[in-house]
Amino acid sequence: MTFDAGFTFQRFAAVVYKEFIQMRRDRVTFAMMVGIPLMQLILFGYAINSDPRHLPTAVLAADNSPYARGIVAGMQTSTYFDVTAQLSSREEAATALREGTAQFVLTIPEDFSRKLLRGETPVLLLEADATDPAATSGALSALREIVNRAMARDLPGPSAGLTATDLPVTLRVHAEYNPEAVTQYNIVPGLMGVILTMTLTMITSLAITRERERGTMENLLSTPVKPLEVMLGKIVPYILVGYIQMILIILAAKFLFDVPLRGNLLMVFVLSLLFIAANLSVGVTLSTVAKNQLQAVQMSVFFFLPSLLLSGFMFPFRGMPDWAQVVGSALPLTHYLRFVRGVLLKGSGIAESLTHVWPIAVFFCVVIGIGMLRYHKTLD
Repeated sequence: MTFDAGFTFQRFAAVVYKEFIQMRRDRVTFAMMVGIPLMQLILFGYAINSDPRHLPTAVLAADNSPYARGIVAGMQTSTYFDVTAQLSSREEAATALREGTAQFVLTIPEDFSRKLLRGETPVLLLEADATDPAATSGALSALREIVNRAMARDLPGPSAGLTATDLPVTLRVHAEYNPEAVTQYNIVPGLMGVILTMTLTMITSLAITRERERGTMENLLSTPVKPLEVMLGKIVPYILVGYIQMILIILAAKFLFDVPLRGNLLMVFVLSLLFIAANLSVGVTLSTVAKNQLQAVQMSVFFFLPSLLLSGFMFPFRGMPDWAQVVGSALPLTHYLRFVRGVLLKGSGIAESLTHVWPIAVFFCVVIGIGMLRYHKTLD
């Protein structure tokens, strides 16, 4: 039997035609080939912003003079700050920063206008939640110019000649929770959520597809095992894997990166169970949709990519447009990052933590419900 060793266009065209037919049959893979680049283009082009504006700012003003109001108005006009709350005590200011409802708290002392008119230099205190230095750096850089313009407009007489280095007030900035703007303090705790999302979703997405490809799914379907029992049985073994990953990351944060662990680690491990279960449920649900392991991995990437980009891990969450924040708020990683950073960096307690944990619980219930419905379809 002999073969023609030369290249022929007819055989080449036949192979190309065959590949196009295969691509048409594998519609999920083709959709991922188009969908993932399109998603990256939209997210990086529209949603990602390294210079966030309209950051929520609370004001604790013991002086309500025109000068104080002028500074607040100047901050609002700059678009860096959005005044969202008027506080009445230092306790409220600390709570707003710790819970994350305010990115900044501006404190105006009661003798502000009197000292200003006497030619003294009263102190303006701006406290910033600096757990993510990238989220606050732009606003803090613009603060001096904002105050300078407000004072030049409102103060009479000699103040008209103020320069950027000759302010009639003393600006005092306190970068809370990360005063030295060390990026590892923000990145390393966040990596715990990112790693759990990536590994657990991808591993469990192969669970049912592996059964199907190996031919063991028929044996499982012939047993009296209920869909919920199958789902939980697929999830539980990997919970231990998730906790092992958490232990390794926390040890690295403490001994390699010197991250200050201010909160209750036991609470982190207990409440992280919901986040681990949520990611595992996503993986198992995807595996009920995918026809093979390749599709399962592709779908897990399609879930992981927006989680990474829209959660606030790589880019400031409040710098994204409203629609991107809505999408990000539906993802469990967004809430888990706030929870774990709040506990480890701010020392948040159970009350502040539960506000970030309950959306993860809702996500888990919805996804596990979808997975059970899909498993019923697999039975059919």
